[in-house]
Amino acid sequence: MQCADKDHHVFGVFSRGIKKIPFLSNMVCARLVNLNAFSKGAALTAVAGWGLRPTTLRARQYALKKNLPFVALEDGFLRSFATGATHPPLSVVVDEKGIYYDATHPSSLEALLNSKGDFDCDGGIIQHAREFIRQYQLSKYNHATPVDLAKYRLSSVGHKILLVDQTFGDMSVQYGAADASTFEYMLRAARLEHPNALIYVKTHPEVSAGSKRGYLTEVQDDERTVVIREAVNPLSLIERMDHVYVVTSTMGFEALLMGKPVTVFGMPWYAGWGVTNDHQVCARRTRQRTVDELFYAAYFCYARYLNPITRQQGDVFDAIQWLRKQKEMSERYAGRMICVGFRRWKAANIKPMLSLFSNKVAFVKNAQAAALLKPSGEDCLVHWGRDAPTGLADLCALNGVRLLRMEDGFVRSVGLGSDLIRPQSLVLDASGIYFDPTQESDLEKILNDTVFSLELTSRAKQVRAFIVEKGITKYNTELRGSPLWDARGAKVILVPGQVEDDASIRYGCEHVKTNLALLQAARDENPDAFIVYKPHPDVMASNRKGKVNIDAARQLADHIETEWSVVSCIEAADDVYTMTSLTGFDALLRGKRIVVFGRPFYAGWGLTEDKAQIPRRRRTLNVDELVAGALLEYPFYWDWDLKGYTSCEAVLQRIVEQRDGMMGEKLKVHKIGYFQRQVRKAKILSQAWINRGSN
Repeated sequence: MQCADKDHHVFGVFSRGIKKIPFLSNMVCARLVNLNAFSKGAALTAVAGWGLRPTTLRARQYALKKNLPFVALEDGFLRSFATGATHPPLSVVVDEKGIYYDATHPSSLEALLNSKGDFDCDGGIIQHAREFIRQYQLSKYNHATPVDLAKYRLSSVGHKILLVDQTFGDMSVQYGAADASTFEYMLRAARLEHPNALIYVKTHPEVSAGSKRGYLTEVQDDERTVVIREAVNPLSLIERMDHVYVVTSTMGFEALLMGKPVTVFGMPWYAGWGVTNDHQVCARRTRQRTVDELFYAAYFCYARYLNPITRQQGDVFDAIQWLRKQKEMSERYAGRMICVGFRRWKAANIKPMLSLFSNKVAFVKNAQAAALLKPSGEDCLVHWGRDAPTGLADLCALNGVRLLRMEDGFVRSVGLGSDLIRPQSLVLDASGIYFDPTQESDLEKILNDTVFSLELTSRAKQVRAFIVEKGITKYNTELRGSPLWDARGAKVILVPGQVEDDASIRYGCEHVKTNLALLQAARDENPDAFIVYKPHPDVMASNRKGKVNIDAARQLADHIETEWSVVSCIEAADDVYTMTSLTGFDALLRGKRIVVFGRPFYAGWGLTEDKAQIPRRRRTLNVDELVAGALLEYPFYWDWDLKGYTSCEAVLQRIVEQRDGMMGEKLKVHKIGYFQRQVRKAKILSQAWINRGSN
């Protein structure tokens, strides 16, 4: 969904925190401008503040003085993976009348639910969203693990009643017609109404941590009572209950979504519509609504969402898929990520990408230091590249933990890794690593064994089309255009240079191992062709080894291309000759003939003309299946603005935006001379050293 009239709405805000929320203006469909006591407010359409916080008093007074509407913003019902600024919201609500948790005044949500007639909504869409929320157990925050069934006697037979405590002074309690006595009454009522049931009291995690008080803090475990003080996934707990009692907690509505009977003692937004057993009445709420209607009004109409791929206004399904991705990754690597032997600059660049919990990532010098951290269970020991630091494999075997090899993904960044540009994708391989054909890698397993669904190959086809259309490669630093080669009708062969000490050549090549040897092989097979040699960008940047003797290269190549991008060269060529270069993969995406002298990950599947024997690759793939495995299934992708795991499609969008925004003069930042690059790298290294304590 595109926010078409964003420029027609201008919200003035006093809060710096509001302005810092990434892409908030796109979610609320309004331009946000800073206000101060001297602002005239002439161009504003409204003044915005955060809910009913005391900090909004200034904004409300300013709106009244300037005769402008006040708009209350709040987190949405599917906000983020965890709390705080390190997990920006994917959902907010915008209320021009009040705010949903304030029962003392009307809100836009209440007005919507009170409106005449039925909602014009697709019941199938509602059921899909509800099922996704139930299946993935999604809530406002989603970092807590499922409840431990054995620890809390949840596997036992018998009736189970859940009482939801809240933090003392919670505004939804204060403005929800409740106080401390309401919670005491709820506890008495539950015990009286269910004399033979097991009563579960869910306290707020901040209460257990000692940072806040709860209303039911004094309740203790006994034969009939189980107190759950740790953070657990709300829906995993509700799932095991027969009845849920709340004052104003949103867990009451989540229980309704799970099909549970709910008794309410305060006046939350979902009470008073005929779907809850209410102990209070709100005279303003005059309609009868179903759970589906409440869900549609609150989650589809009232809340606003961000589409993480386009960065424009999205819908509830965008938030669902984002949260699903965060949970999936946090479950895949649930333990600590203990990284061994990483340089400081690399550690600084990748630390946020390795876990959504910063305290679960540690960097140590060697295996001995890793052993002191006593890895166990779901912990992982991580190293860069193929070869593990001395003793690391033995440490993994001794402690029964996973050993993961890390490398950059195939679509990495705008800028070179050797220039210390941070990546947007990584691979973590538990079997081998994609560039080493001497042992099976996770990628090879995916390509050998996965039954690629129509949905996945359709995604891959769209990804491939986008990459080809936008000219995307791994580093995206070179200028695109049409090389003016005078081939005089001859077949054009592109020979991409490589870093000659690269591991993919050391482990994947036997006879042809150097750029000059590759040029010679291409010329031997094609004496009349027009051969273009394209040096590797790392080599051109003087960061890595592999610079061929120019005079020798000119005797074999008709042209040495140093200006135009490798994509431009691929598009202008008929064939590509390579050892193991990723350029061969780029050329496959563009339908070129590829002759391969090594054993790269994309060879051996019936798509390339292979000069070497490649063991273990047991089937023929089409290009979209190769793309699905290599770009969609094998790497993971990171959004540096939203601070979370994202999709290949989103990173491709970011790369195009970053690259196109740096064209012309700005792109020269990545093409500056050797001395200037060393100065910039020195700044990055010094910053990594300053921040070493956080690593």
